Amino acid sequence: MGEQRTAVVVGGGIGGLATAIALSGRGWRVEVLERAPEFGEVGAGLSVWPNGVRALDAIGIGEQVRSRAMIETGAGFRDWSGKWLSRTDIGEVNRRYGPLVMIHRARLLEILREAASGATLRAGVTVQRVQAAGRQVEVMHDTGVARADLVVGADGINSAVRRSLWPRSPQPRYAGYTAWRLLVDPGATLGEGGESWGRGERVGLAPLPDGQIYMFATANASAGEHGPDGELAELRRRFAGWHDPIPALLQRADEDAVMRHDLYELPPLETFVSGRTALLGDAAHAMTPNLGQGACQALEDAVTLAALLDRHPTVEAALDAYDRDRRPRSQMIARRSHRIGAIAQWSHRPAAALRNRIMGLTPPSAMLRSLAPVLGWRPPT
Repeated sequence: MGEQRTAVVVGGGIGGLATAIALSGRGWRVEVLERAPEFGEVGAGLSVWPNGVRALDAIGIGEQVRSRAMIETGAGFRDWSGKWLSRTDIGEVNRRYGPLVMIHRARLLEILREAASGATLRAGVTVQRVQAAGRQVEVMHDTGVARADLVVGADGINSAVRRSLWPRSPQPRYAGYTAWRLLVDPGATLGEGGESWGRGERVGLAPLPDGQIYMFATANASAGEHGPDGELAELRRRFAGWHDPIPALLQRADEDAVMRHDLYELPPLETFVSGRTALLGDAAHAMTPNLGQGACQALEDAVTLAALLDRHPTVEAALDAYDRDRRPRSQMIARRSHRIGAIAQWSHRPAAALRNRIMGLTPPSAMLRSLAPVLGWRPPT
């Protein structure tokens, strides 16, 4: 028996915890370092598309997630007045690719954290620098130094791992629009979810298992802007004239439930690996949320990395294969998400009208086929 291989995962979000589960399940000794004072996340909704669900199955928690999530049954796109532009046949998505589920993000983190019991989870640890140290990697943090055979940077778009080992990598760039997220008790059953598109603005609605509605909105804005009278007032001002039930939901919402974040994306990196260190999730390929693939791609990264470490004789060979596998796919999806967001945020009236007309003329079957490169992913055997 050789010595047990060791890994330090920097970041305890969805991608980091999934990596810890996948590696510790294969016999690695894993330590997860999370900067926040505790593992978890403030409440908002999260869509997990079929490719992400398959990744969860691969690490043994897919059934648990499905049991605590809501299987999506209806979605599509409307204009601001409520006129349907395109309906998504979720039943056909399910038949072709598998289930699309909606879950509280905090609930998914809770499931991942419980499943990562084979790893050492350390919260309240800020990583300052990462460097190669012979056949290992050193992680310097505010409570000491960790050494490991493998380091995984799963620490988000402003990754400290990426800053250390990719010093000339491009900086995150503002996508040109901001986003609000909130949970609302609707007081009644929501008919159908989906997105509604205006000019330079969007609203999305999705039911969650506990009866709450996950609501998100986007608007073209300068980075750093804030609603002068609070973010809920800003949402009510912008969307008061939109179709039902958007104004009623905003009237029922609480100011404290509203989260606002400017949307940033990471320009393409030339590589996701450096020696025995790999980037994963937003640290590698932060993308706009227009395809609902941020968490799904992090889950795919984690499952693929663990499988390739099993398949290859050295960490370096496995990471080289990981880069060749994951970088083209995740960057393709990031480009698609960027293009969709740019079109969805069109504010010029003739352009938005043309966009809506084209959407109305596009057969749903064509939209489903276009999703095949994204949703058809299968975990490595």
